[in-house]
Amino acid sequence: MVFWNIFFNPNHNNKKSNQKLNIEKVLLIKNFSQNNKIINIYLSINNEVNLYDLEKLCDAVGWVRRPLKKVKTALENSFLIISIFCYINNKKKLIGFARATSDNSFNATIWDVVIHPDFQGLGLGKVLMNQIIKQLRLYDISTITLFADPQVIKFYRHLGFLIDPDGVKGMFWYPL
Repeated sequence: MVFWNIFFNPNHNNKKSNQKLNIEKVLLIKNFSQNNKIINIYLSINNEVNLYDLEKLCDAVGWVRRPLKKVKTALENSFLIISIFCYINNKKKLIGFARATSDNSFNATIWDVVIHPDFQGLGLGKVLMNQIIKQLRLYDISTITLFADPQVIKFYRHLGFLIDPDGVKGMFWYPL
């Protein structure tokens, strides 16, 4: 298994841009063996994620189903979408996903970070998170937040995320 270094847009001058990055695919792992098959694993930065493939991925990790219409709207309004996929029998399979929303200036929030259970433990979650942070920083976004279930807090801490060090600042409103 070979991990490839990913260097997107090396000539980037760190100025803000209204044009989102669109990288179709970058090879992450070459010749990965899974179920007696050799596959390549790719990373993509674009908004072209199949809703049904995303639903299958979320089902695989046991997430509660969300209305597809709302998921479609969430994707359309995302600032950044990163996916990880492979081809099995010439069919593209989504195996990782994350997205971010942003005010396009100061703040971004990362949402829906997921890696298919068959591909967990390979470092793909770390690659996914490092890449989404790197892309947000290219837009000079300095405050990056996320919400984490208790069982994954340790994972995010290893990536440099802190539980609000100044005390609880976040508040939530939910319909009754």
